[in-house]
Amino acid sequence: MTLNPEIRWIDTPAALDTACAEVATADVIALDTEFFRENTFHPVPALIQFAAGGPAFLIDPQEVACTEAFRRLLAEGPLKLLHASSEDLEVFAHWAGVPVAPLVDTQVAQSLLGEVPSMGYQKLVEHWTGETLPKDETRSNWLLRPLSESQQRYAALDVVFLLEVWEQQRASLEHQGRMAWVEADCAALVAQATRSETADGQWYLRHRQLWRLSPRQVEAYRRLTIWREGEARRRDVPRGWLVPDRLLYAIAEQLPENRFELARVEDLKPGLIKREGDDLLRLVREALKVDEDALPPAPLSPMTPEFKKRLKALKTVVNAEAKALGVAPEVLLKRRELEALVSADLRGQPLPLPGGWRGERLATGLTAALEEASR
Repeated sequence: MTLNPEIRWIDTPAALDTACAEVATADVIALDTEFFRENTFHPVPALIQFAAGGPAFLIDPQEVACTEAFRRLLAEGPLKLLHASSEDLEVFAHWAGVPVAPLVDTQVAQSLLGEVPSMGYQKLVEHWTGETLPKDETRSNWLLRPLSESQQRYAALDVVFLLEVWEQQRASLEHQGRMAWVEADCAALVAQATRSETADGQWYLRHRQLWRLSPRQVEAYRRLTIWREGEARRRDVPRGWLVPDRLLYAIAEQLPENRFELARVEDLKPGLIKREGDDLLRLVREALKVDEDALPPAPLSPMTPEFKKRLKALKTVVNAEAKALGVAPEVLLKRRELEALVSADLRGQPLPLPGGWRGERLATGLTAALEEASR
């Protein structure tokens, strides 16, 4: 495969529809995006690339809006390949307004074929093809026009090698009987990308120190993060520009009831209080009015001997299975999922065991490990 592929620049709806017609009968289409999101909530698309074995098409989204033909190509049609797709899926959701399906993320595929769970694209290409891709445009400003020949070549190579990589990954996955695993994991990625607003209510659970808060403080933090996510999306500004997590957490800790108390929160600037103070105090007051019975249960400390013992037992199960499969343990279950299992066990609640192929491999062992650790 050449390091100097044919490139076609697309900056009109007609040219985009013509390119879509050329690849409509392909079995697989490789996709990628270049974008910026330094001062926005939503990614700003700067370039969209796709290829299906012929030329590499480079769409200029500053000049051409997504057409119905390209929407159909994204949401239906051939299998689409992306590498490390989470932010690219956001770009397509915002620019095209449709999910990308069916999808295979080659980084996900690679995580199920080896012990490197987040292999970068250049290393992936070198691993499967032996080719060393140029790195000279990694930090380019993709919004500037015109793009240089070097930039266009770099962008084109981001898609042309995906097809060859996938051919070899697919053969290995089929040989090991793991194709269904990749399909299930990638379908979950697509589903997650299409429910960003409904996921706002779960943002607070990401905080690693949530267990230090009381139930009422947790409720305040939950309401504050839901508000912040919605407002950042509506205003199209980075969430940290609106109010960073550390300040929302500090407000939840102190539960201020007026502007004087709000001003005592460390690092909370007067300008932020002037702009957002009414909403922040309103949300705290709402949390303070919630009945005790309606509050979430007190988060469990991961520092107690009981918690540590169970977590260690679960890790032993996951590590053994990961070794047997030749994958990284976090590919099977993330720490947050293990902690959720421990919390449920300590509270006597139903265990949130993994489903799908992970459940088939792990559920019995995880359940037995918790039973043993509780004795």
